[in-house]
Amino acid sequence: MKYLYCTFLLLLFSNQIHAQKVVVYDSYSKLETAVLNDKNTTYVVNFWATWCAPCVKELPYFEKLNAENKSVKVVLVSLDFKNQFESKLLPFLERKAIESEVVLLTDKSYNTWLPLVDKKWSGSIPATLIIKNGKRVFAERTFSTYDELNEYVNKIIN
Repeated sequence: MKYLYCTFLLLLFSNQIHAQKVVVYDSYSKLETAVLNDKNTTYVVNFWATWCAPCVKELPYFEKLNAENKSVKVVLVSLDFKNQFESKLLPFLERKAIESEVVLLTDKSYNTWLPLVDKKWSGSIPATLIIKNGKRVFAERTFSTYDELNEYVNKIIN
């Protein structure tokens, strides 16, 4: 019985250790200041949502990029609804075993912050922003394969 109790506690705590911590930002400027602030880091920022089928399809490619390319920091910016944070976003991240950094952006002032990401962004997702040495390259598109994403990122950062 003691063995069973110890095993239960171990499983309980190991799940908590691997649980995804997601920070919620109510403005893009706060997200940019808090998350995208290291001038020595190359960021690959993917804007996505759980309700966006093309976004969900390409998430594994960003996960693989995060795991294999240590020269970049992948940040997944969820545009899901704030009222579905606990009921939809967190369970989705756990079910998909997402390891990349995830933040939830709830800023509804789209006309204010979309041009800060890229002046030509229509607002459609998925969309990806790469930041290196102050240079910003934006792609309002879906990546069909990991190789396509990896090649695109490497072309920009090298």
